[in-house]
Amino acid sequence: QVELVESGGGSVQAGGSLRLSCAAYGYSYSSYSMGWFRQAPGKEREGVATIDSSGTISYADSVKGRFTISQNNAKTTLYLQMNSLKPEDTAMYYCAADPGDGGGLSPSNFGYWGQGTQVTVSS
Repeated sequence: QVELVESGGGSVQAGGSLRLSCAAYGYSYSSYSMGWFRQAPGKEREGVATIDSSGTISYADSVKGRFTISQNNAKTTLYLQMNSLKPEDTAMYYCAADPGDGGGLSPSNFGYWGQGTQVTVSS
């Protein structure tokens, strides 16, 4: 059974940094795409950063140059380093995984989801 557990969210002032982690359990890690998504109140869920099964990385334009996605060597943990945070980054952040090759930033490409971790950035 696939399980994704996020951690590392919190409250920070604008310009600050946070590092999110996602521990993955229950699947063949090397063949899965993984990613980070976020959803602010009243808005649709959007892709933030993803790594597909071949290692190709995609970033949303809004976070390029500020956020970095990475995995440990065993691909059992996914990270999102978030620097220069802005109030508009405030959202619930979700980790996602999928056995497909799609990757990309569309939530519809991912079938497994964590419970989310809240990130709040104050001005």
